[in-house]
Amino acid sequence: MLMVREVMHCKPGKVNELVGKFQALGGVMEDMGLSPFRLYTDLAAERFWTMVAEQDYESVDEMVSIEARVMGDQRAQAAMQGYHELVIEGRREIYRTVE
Repeated sequence: MLMVREVMHCKPGKVNELVGKFQALGGVMEDMGLSPFRLYTDLAAERFWTMVAEQDYESVDEMVSIEARVMGDQRAQAAMQGYHELVIEGRREIYRTVE
């Protein structure tokens, strides 16, 4: 099992807009029978205006397949339209679950 974290540093004051986009994306994912991201915002972090979207996958192949399926959906594309204007930088972290 893998835990994948998308860590995004937003422009000042824009984290709530990004959260809204990911919540809308989560609704699309639920309609597709998928679990939405777990969303987190900074309380005390390396940087202000940080949002983390977290999801579990069985494998990297599953992650890539689901990402392609979701982002190929017009509703998902509409939900995420313009999100690049909210983000300064980001990274993806992939962790293996210890059983």
